[in-house]
Amino acid sequence: MKVKIINQSAHQLPAYETIASAGLDVRANIDSPIVLKPLERILVKTGLFMEIQSGYECQVRPRSGLALKKGISVLNAPGTIDADYRGEVGVILINLSNENFTLENSERIAQLVFAKVEQAEWEQVEILTETKRGAGGFGSTGVK
Repeated sequence: MKVKIINQSAHQLPAYETIASAGLDVRANIDSPIVLKPLERILVKTGLFMEIQSGYECQVRPRSGLALKKGISVLNAPGTIDADYRGEVGVILINLSNENFTLENSERIAQLVFAKVEQAEWEQVEILTETKRGAGGFGSTGVK
């Protein structure tokens, strides 16, 4: 699939790091370092604008290394960039650690994963097909 992109950042386009990578690392495009305090959240701009084909989405996911080493995550993970959105890609970061985190320009802050999506068509009914699970949720399928 091809994605049209405008890069207004000072950084190279996101790229797959290995042949089997699912995600592309996206970088912060900021004028000066930002200190993110514990439990603080911020919208970080990337300088990227995309045109995604209809029938696809771009998911914004946390980077595992940043989460493990620094406690930084994507707050609405996974975030969704819809195919009809044309604004700048932003990443909502949150500091889940007990220490301040200083975000530097060009730091890899999240990964982008493209996925095929389908839109549902509602069929309103009076009753649903019964299953063994039924209405059980929130851990109801585990070993008892």
